[in-house]
Amino acid sequence: MNLSTLIGMLSGMAIVFSAIFFTSEDAWSFVNIPGLAVVLGGTFAATLLAYPLREVVNVFKVLWIVLRNERLYAQDDQKELVNVARQLVQGNLIKVEDQLEQVKNPFLRTGLELLINNTPHQDMSELLEWRIVKMKIREKAEAQIYRTMAMFAPAFGMLGTLVGLVNMLQGMGESNMAQIGSDMAFALLTTLYGVALANLFFKPIAIKFERRTERRVQLMNMIREGVMLIAKGRNPSYIREYLSTFFAHVEDELNISGNGKNGHSGADKPKPKDDKDSPKKSPFA
Repeated sequence: MNLSTLIGMLSGMAIVFSAIFFTSEDAWSFVNIPGLAVVLGGTFAATLLAYPLREVVNVFKVLWIVLRNERLYAQDDQKELVNVARQLVQGNLIKVEDQLEQVKNPFLRTGLELLINNTPHQDMSELLEWRIVKMKIREKAEAQIYRTMAMFAPAFGMLGTLVGLVNMLQGMGESNMAQIGSDMAFALLTTLYGVALANLFFKPIAIKFERRTERRVQLMNMIREGVMLIAKGRNPSYIREYLSTFFAHVEDELNISGNGKNGHSGADKPKPKDDKDSPKKSPFA
């Protein structure tokens, strides 16, 4: 499991529960099943109205991705690119084809297949770029569902508050103080549930998933650059140094811009000077 996600969720719940436990004579009074049902049920219903069912079902997949400790294996991808470049320079095309079966990254496998099939450079670059854009759009839409739920939850908390206040006002003349207190507690607890769910779960999950998408986009851009360098006939040493510089630059940029915004695109990559020993013409062009 992702350690930061686990620590964040547990610490957030611990803060809320501690505030309740140390300030309330009866902590169980903060448990209101009808109020929680209004917030969760209303949020889920509104989300179903806003999105198709198949997209709403994906929220569970996104939650699992955020919870698990997922690695990108950037170093492994760099090594595979450099190894392919070395094999192609030596003319070992058969070994490269055999190596494709062991490549786990589907995007890298696609790029290498295009390379082996002598796909024109422009077509290769456009196809890989299209794959990156498609992935980014899909995952941005999945994260947007959680942002939408974060917007709906406080609204339905307020709806529960209004229901509780109406019930309280209607019974002011006949109800005793216990009933009035119960209605008021329902009114306030629904707002509490809505705010807590939005800011402790839905919104942080969306930000975490968007952050993951940024890193995946940068990794895919690195792979695309590596494939294009191989197609241009750069030697393996140059490719290794270029990709190392590229990914180090990306890591620095992601760490600096760690505010959930979109990362830099491949256009911001460093541009090392060309290697004099690089072949002028690729044997696969």
